[in-house]
Amino acid sequence: MSNFKLTRRGMMQTGGAAGLVLATPTLLTAGSHSGYTNAPTGSTVKIGFNVPQTGPYSEEGLDELRAQELAVEHLNGIGDGGMLNTFSSKALDGTGILGKKVEFVTGDTQTKSDAARASAKSMIEKDQVVMINGGSSSGVAIAVQGLCQEAGIIFMAGLTHSNDTTGKDRKANGFRHFFNGYMSGAALAPILGANLGTDRRAYHLTSDYTWGWTQSESMIASTEAMGWTTAENVLTPVGAGDFSSYIAQVLGSGADTLILNHYGGDMINSLTQSVQFGLRDKVVNGKNFEIVVPLYSELMAAGAGENIKGVYGSMNWNWQLQDAGTAAFVKSFGEKYGRPPSNSAHTCYVQTLLYADAVTRGGSFNPCAVGEALEDFEFDGMGNGPTLYRGADHQCFKDVLVMKGAENPTNAYDTLEIVEVTPRAQVEYPSNHPMFGGDEASVGSCNPGA
Repeated sequence: MSNFKLTRRGMMQTGGAAGLVLATPTLLTAGSHSGYTNAPTGSTVKIGFNVPQTGPYSEEGLDELRAQELAVEHLNGIGDGGMLNTFSSKALDGTGILGKKVEFVTGDTQTKSDAARASAKSMIEKDQVVMINGGSSSGVAIAVQGLCQEAGIIFMAGLTHSNDTTGKDRKANGFRHFFNGYMSGAALAPILGANLGTDRRAYHLTSDYTWGWTQSESMIASTEAMGWTTAENVLTPVGAGDFSSYIAQVLGSGADTLILNHYGGDMINSLTQSVQFGLRDKVVNGKNFEIVVPLYSELMAAGAGENIKGVYGSMNWNWQLQDAGTAAFVKSFGEKYGRPPSNSAHTCYVQTLLYADAVTRGGSFNPCAVGEALEDFEFDGMGNGPTLYRGADHQCFKDVLVMKGAENPTNAYDTLEIVEVTPRAQVEYPSNHPMFGGDEASVGSCNPGA
């Protein structure tokens, strides 16, 4: 491993695979499944990695792709095995999936729903993949999840944070390991209240698509519940680049806090421009002006540089956690790529292993057998503590991280520090929660396709 020192700052994560006994569902109907899309023949099986390799979220997508390639190596018995050694399920043995060597194809979503669907469609029809994994945009994830449902293919979502992915747009063939906007709000609000006060006026700049809408809704609900008021919620186009006209409006709004519901290159630009406008040097309503970034990534933090210092946000996972699963993954990824993995890389790696494990436990590549194996599956050893893949909506429930821009980073990769590992119980909600589609929302029936 080169050019970075693996130090771990912040809170210690408790738990781990060792000594934990978790329930594995009994599969009652998987054996009855027959006839499904792209049933593999011969000695190989092919999966598709559909990520943004160009566009405003491309840095995240390229890191996802690195992790997905690493996961395939580990499934095929190449390398040190990574999280296969810490995963509480021991179904996988490094001989591929059900004895078949794993191959993969890649596609570029361009962070555009139409491009992502076209790429996924080609993978399904031309390349004969049995599963698609990836995405760094909720708009893309929802579009591809719908396509996979129609085609009879399993979709393992990558970085998708909109409540809608496992809310009103949930599907039987789609599964999400990543957390969501509601969870960010539930984890962040107590920390913001304790550190910034409970009497603040917030101005939101929000990406104008499903993720931004549900992220701002979640943050407004959580912050207003503790006493904050909301000045404005202004929608901004994805990939805008120049946010100066939007930021200028914040100055006359009476707000003392700016919440940037932006991601990837958009967040880097909007945060940098906000600092250049001098917002963090202002005193408004007798308070120092603050900026909050609800959804963080290491890659965004590195891009924003000094501007990130002291800014709060949340993450699904971070390489500085000190559990055995994180250590194993960071070691494998670092030795291969010379850098620690991002939290988007982590979720795509984990989703690839979870799919392979479900196929193995279910005894079939049939998507309905895979779905049965994943629904209400409890596991550990993957970096987030004990985790549940809830059957009602196919959402994973696990601990969530509250982060802050580090004041004194030691290298390019520890620009964020862990403030709190928020326990899973604090971010849980009923599957019919109004933000997630209410009583009308349902995963529906699995579609095996052909």
